[in-house]
Amino acid sequence: MMAYAEKIVLNAYKITPEDIDGLRAHGFSDADILDIALAAAARSFYSKVLDAIGAEPDEQYMELQPELRQTLIVGRPFGERGPVG
Repeated sequence: MMAYAEKIVLNAYKITPEDIDGLRAHGFSDADILDIALAAAARSFYSKVLDAIGAEPDEQYMELQPELRQTLIVGRPFGERGPVG
């Protein structure tokens, strides 16, 4: 499932019938496969928009433990544009 989701985010045009068959072989229904595709594409879209506009986290996020913040970072690190605010 994760390989399929990653392939959607990176190269959706490369999805093949074999990818779908592999998911079915692991017990995923067609509705499940659609849900995976929609969730992966929506999250990718949202993340790319936030990166494109230079969105920064709010103060509460910056107060999280450093290890947790590092785990949550996907894409560009926060604070590259200077302090928030």
